[in-house]
Parts: sequence; structure tokens; C-alpha cells
Amino acid sequence: MGRGAHTREPRSVNLHFTKMHGAGNDFVVIDLIRQSLDLSAGQLRHIADRQRGIGCDQILIVEPPHNPEADFRYRIFNADGTEAGQCGNGARCFARFVREQKLTWKRVLRVETAGGIMGLEITEDGRIFADLGAPSFEPKLIPFDAPEQALSYELDVEGTTVLIGAISMGNPHAVLLVDRVDRAPVSELGPRIERHPRFPQRVNVGFMEVLTPSEIKLRVYERGAGETQACGTGACAAVVHGIRQGLLDRAVTVQLPGGKLSVSWQNDAGPVWLGGPTATVFEGSIRLRGK
Repeated sequence: MGRGAHTREPRSVNLHFTKMHGAGNDFVVIDLIRQSLDLSAGQLRHIADRQRGIGCDQILIVEPPHNPEADFRYRIFNADGTEAGQCGNGARCFARFVREQKLTWKRVLRVETAGGIMGLEITEDGRIFADLGAPSFEPKLIPFDAPEQALSYELDVEGTTVLIGAISMGNPHAVLLVDRVDRAPVSELGPRIERHPRFPQRVNVGFMEVLTPSEIKLRVYERGAGETQACGTGACAAVVHGIRQGLLDRAVTVQLPGGKLSVSWQNDAGPVWLGGPTATVFEGSIRLRGK
């Protein structure tokens, strides 16, 4: 390059965002109805970076629906930039966001997700419940490499055999029963199971301690995010697995590091409902470099 020559700085854009959380499961929510931007995987990773960006477990995108029967389109991206199919706490934060931002006045919403239409209900006292649909146990649909459907499966993890439940709540989950969740090897086993070859799209890993038939403790190592303060679909998957094992009632309180969630699954063919706290933390803007 000759003297005086220079490279052009990548074009930067200013992005407005809202930071929210549900039981400590934190999100950056981006309105792409009133602002227009096509975010790259690199930009998404920068937004989620807790040292160099805003910091979050997942990024939630609010868009106009493609399906005319839906009120909004809802997309979820993990901290590593990959797109997720479902996020229960995110869905509840999504509902609070569109109401607070006056994008809708409805209390019952139909939201388009990667897995289909999802129902959200906002009560008069401000609580938000998400209909996460019926769980799926068919290995091909999770997806999970198994010859046939079973209540539990033996999984070889680098020479150690663990017993798991495998469930899809719009995203894949492995659930392990443990005696003490505070002593569970989440940081050791979590990433190994997350990337286990029998889960071709990786998996969220829940470690569940049953306290009573109506209450459990849970820690979740999330696919693409690591251990989080709470995971809504993980709570649902754990409760469903516990019900199928005959350990839990149909309505259960789930204690997570970030707070409590309520999960109910009233019949085997019905949807799983998730409730719990949500909060808006702050709003701001971030300047992103071009792709």
C-alpha cells in the first residue's frame, strides 16, 4: 500500500435496545418494527458479550409477522450468535416489551416463532404466562439419536454413564435427576452433554432436584449460552420429565438461581404453561461496526 493510502472504516450503525430479565434470565430486546437492521452473527455475539458489549443470555428480536394469524414474529439468538427455536422466559419478556412499548394493547397475543404460533397471556395484575405447546418425546423430533422412544436413556459421557430424559419444548432438552442440585457437576457435565454426538443440534442440560411433588430445584446449562440464572423451557422440560417419572404433580414451582417459575402440564396431550416474574432493566443504544 502506497504512502498516504488508507483503508475505509467499516460503516457503523446505531442500535436502540431494551435490557430485560425473567427470573434473572437476561435478554437484550431489539425492536425491528420501528428500526430496520439486518444483524450478522458477529454483531449478535458482540451485543451479548458481557465484557465488550451489552451482555445477555439471549437476544430477542421483535418483527412484523409473516403469518397473518400472528400479532408479531419472535426470534431468539443465543449468545454465540446461533438462532434458537424457543425461549420461555424470553417469550414472557417479549409480551411485556410489546405492551410497554405500546406496540399492542392486547392481553392475549399470538406470536410467530420458529416452532409455530405461540400464545401469551397478560393478566390484569401484570403477570405473564406463555403457552409453550405440547412437549415432544419422539427422538427424531428432539432431535436425539435413539432407536425408539423411552422414558429415560443411558448416555455415555466420556466413559461415565448418566441417565437422562430427552424432551423437546421447541428446543432440545436433556434432564438429569440429582440428589443435591447445589453440588451437581453443571460446569463439568453440562458442556459435554450439550455437544454430545447423540444430540446433532446440541442440547440444553437441566439438573433437577425434587423437593416435594409440587416443588423442584433446577440448574440449566443452556445451549450456546452456558449456565444461566433461569431457563423457562428448561423448567418446563424438567417438570414434564418429573411428571412422566411419577415424581411430580401437574402444577409445580421451580426454584432456579434467579428466582421461581411456575409450570403446569394438565394432561399428556396438552400444552405446558409457564409463568413467573419479568422486568425491564434499562434502555439504551449501542454503536455497532458494519458486518
